[in-house]
Amino acid sequence: MPRVLVTRRFVTPLPAMLTQSCVVDINDRHEALDAAALHARLRGCHGVLVGAGDRVDAGWLAAAPSLRVVSTASMGFNHIDVAACTRAGVLVTNTPDVVVDATADLGWLLIMAAARRLGASERWLRSGAWPGRGWRFDDWLGADVSGTTLGIVGMGRIGQAIARRAAGFRMRVCYHNRKPLPDAQAAGAQYVSLEALLREADHVIVVVPYSPATHHLIGARELARMKPGATLVNIARGGVVDDGAIAEALRAGRPGAAGLDVYEGEPEVHPELLALENVVLAPHIGTATVATRSTMFSLAVRNLLDAMQGRRPAHLVNPEVLATERIGDP
Repeated sequence: MPRVLVTRRFVTPLPAMLTQSCVVDINDRHEALDAAALHARLRGCHGVLVGAGDRVDAGWLAAAPSLRVVSTASMGFNHIDVAACTRAGVLVTNTPDVVVDATADLGWLLIMAAARRLGASERWLRSGAWPGRGWRFDDWLGADVSGTTLGIVGMGRIGQAIARRAAGFRMRVCYHNRKPLPDAQAAGAQYVSLEALLREADHVIVVVPYSPATHHLIGARELARMKPGATLVNIARGGVVDDGAIAEALRAGRPGAAGLDVYEGEPEVHPELLALENVVLAPHIGTATVATRSTMFSLAVRNLLDAMQGRRPAHLVNPEVLATERIGDP
């Protein structure tokens, strides 16, 4: 049977379809293996199942000459050197469709929490300050969401799910994408330039994939174009927004609030962000529901087995590898 390495604890117990079809080596811890242990356990592996916290690079591939597929239990795959995998004839798969609703829901949670100052007001309440001062008419005034303008940067599946939810808030929706999308226009979302979106939107949410082209897509210049008091939410990937620039902009009130689920260099978070009261910080929990994470793992397993058993995986990142005819039974 083919050998598979599962790099960390995902779900317990492992699905029967994996354990019955493969010899499985699992790192039954949440922490990643160190490089020496990882490379030793990769030898002879035909498949590896990873998460967004695993960095798959040329060193991995050199340690695993038998490797045929890297299956990630995530929508994003910027933690994988796809070009290196392609050169080595290794398939890369991901889990895109199943994360849409949970991630869109979290985006809305961050919009609402940041706009209405939920994080800061909860911290104030927990500090015990409320009984000593009582209720005041001008306490914790935030920004309206209903009836305002929502700007979506990146109109893929998650962006479109966010736009659909905006209808319930009677919002005007504008979006910026590489190109206009007919379906988005039919749903009432207006295509605009990035500059116009930043200038017009009361709430901006960033949902683009990370790539060299989108690195610091939202930086100091873009933040300066936003409305004073506007809200910025990033549920895309760390590095799409310049964390240092957003910290400086938040201190100046442009934007007035932010909600962040992803960070440059995570799990490290820019220390200036930690000190600010007008930003809601979440530890990359966009897909963190029981149902979504379970489905993601099951789909990652299915992708892995399909690749090793000679079938085309449903969610293949680098289909050009199929021309090498390296998939199939070991």
